[in-house]
Amino acid sequence: MTDFYDLPDDLDGEPRERDLADAAAMASCPYCGAQVEVLLDPGGAATQEYVEDCEVCCRPWTVRVRWVSGEAHIELGTEDDA
Repeated sequence: MTDFYDLPDDLDGEPRERDLADAAAMASCPYCGAQVEVLLDPGGAATQEYVEDCEVCCRPWTVRVRWVSGEAHIELGTEDDA
């Protein structure tokens, strides 16, 4: 986990809300069901989408991250999800 003291501050010198957020979350692979750690980018956009492979079964997921009040809401989708 990134120490928020190492991240850039807002203009008023206070840490931004998402700077205090976790840089990883646990989720279940939509294919094999394994609990896996998904790395997050709290300094990125408020809504993020990217492809990452399961570290257990190696199948690709679509990772969707939405940041709300400093908290990450993640959803893992399969190739078939539209």
